[in-house]
Amino acid sequence: MAITLHYHPYSRAAGTLWALEEAGVPYDLKVVDIMKGEQKQPGLLSINPMGKLPTLVDGDVVVTEAAAIALYLADRYAADRLAPPPDSPQRGTYLRWSFFTPGVVEPAVMAKGSGWEVKEMSAGWGNYQAMLAAAESALVPGPFLLGERFSMADVVFGGMLRFLIGFKQIEATPGFSAYVARLDERPAFQRAEARNQSMRKELGLQ
Repeated sequence: MAITLHYHPYSRAAGTLWALEEAGVPYDLKVVDIMKGEQKQPGLLSINPMGKLPTLVDGDVVVTEAAAIALYLADRYAADRLAPPPDSPQRGTYLRWSFFTPGVVEPAVMAKGSGWEVKEMSAGWGNYQAMLAAAESALVPGPFLLGERFSMADVVFGGMLRFLIGFKQIEATPGFSAYVARLDERPAFQRAEARNQSMRKELGLQ
């Protein structure tokens, strides 16, 4: 049974295509018209009460949250290539930066952009500058988060970094820019981008 991704090309599900392409598994796209609020209708709410994309269905398994979906795909379908095994010394680093992305990077950027006044001691994401310094440290020595080894953590971390740089929510430092450029060269990323562009055109969104 093929994996089904509940999807819209102008949602976080667009980034999940890259994870699917890296995993190398067949999948179907079920377009959810977020412009009309279909993500909040009973159909999607019955499997994802948050009413959000991406939502992935793999047989009887439902996985939500972009980072969780990516790590699930790596562990289940490409553990030999994209995920260090549980007993590997690299597993901790792999999980660290995968969870750092939604848990620290995103809220720190949102807090800064929205002008939220929060106490650093009370906010799990610390502060914006500390987040940037930590993110830059993740790429040393590079070229990927696990050194010479590309992993699904790069899809999670690098995909969000590309998005934030594109919308000028994070400065395109030389280190960040070089990292994103390396990721852009991956054939799986290019296939995902081509399909996203094709779906935008098909749905009349260009």
